[in-house]
Amino acid sequence: MTRQVRKHSWNIGLVALLVLLLGVTKLIQPEFGLSGIESLSRAALPFAFAAAAMAVVVIVGGIDLSVASMMAVTSVTAAVLMEHASGGSSVAIAFFALLVGVAMGAINGSLVVLTKVPDIVVTLAMLFVWEGVALLILKAPGGAAADWLTAAVVGGLGGAVGWVPKALILMAVCIAAVWLPVKHSKLGLSIYATGSDALAAFRSGVAVGRTRIAAYAIAGLFSALGGLSLTMLTGIGEPVPGPYLLASVAAVVLGGVALGGGRGGLLGPIIAVLILRLIRLMLTLMAVDPNVTTIVEGTIMVIVVMVGGLFTLKDRRR
Repeated sequence: MTRQVRKHSWNIGLVALLVLLLGVTKLIQPEFGLSGIESLSRAALPFAFAAAAMAVVVIVGGIDLSVASMMAVTSVTAAVLMEHASGGSSVAIAFFALLVGVAMGAINGSLVVLTKVPDIVVTLAMLFVWEGVALLILKAPGGAAADWLTAAVVGGLGGAVGWVPKALILMAVCIAAVWLPVKHSKLGLSIYATGSDALAAFRSGVAVGRTRIAAYAIAGLFSALGGLSLTMLTGIGEPVPGPYLLASVAAVVLGGVALGGGRGGLLGPIIAVLILRLIRLMLTLMAVDPNVTTIVEGTIMVIVVMVGGLFTLKDRRR
């Protein structure tokens, strides 16, 4: 028991911080309750998928600056195709959008592996490429989402657990369904080994190149889920990438994933996303000027990323 507590001490600390912030929010706004938690869950949904995408790539020892752009491509693809689609065909469209995300991620990974150009350079270039693709598909917000898609994130489950937000359940189920099988497979071991020491992994028989491509493809899948969640929440497609890049990096670092790769998981970043979204909600409830709120939120993210970078440098010197 003690060993498990030590192993998951960072996540336990994040949960404690989240509970504390929920209590502070209740003090600030006594009316904050189940509806407030539901709103928080909906607001955190696309950020959670973006953080999951970034976490997988960071664990393998890379970074993907095109996460938000891939979300935009998926969002507009789904919205345009669903605008006049029937219920049955909209399900197929949703799966097609996920495949588009996997393809975009695989292209990113393949370019990194084949060109041997640093991840940050390749994905920065692909950020503009995917952003252009999104604008080619839809020049302005538009399209439509299937009714069943928008209903999937509204309200609670109903019955005895009616207070549990659908958005929170959708977030947990989708991330667990993708990540848990991967983490406990040979691919998962290869991802962590490559992130820890690519040369040692290669000498141990790990196909480092294919592992990196697979990690980027998984990140593309999570980005596609994030794009679909945007379409669910707004009912339309959004071709302009949202503020998900820096937020995802901050959540990954705050969630205990080492920027050097090889350590961490996805649970911590997801909890971190809820913490960061809750801080923004608290500032809003305190009637803080929206511009000041943006400054505070950005400052927190920059500090978190800087501290994570310092820890990474410290680990490398060892």
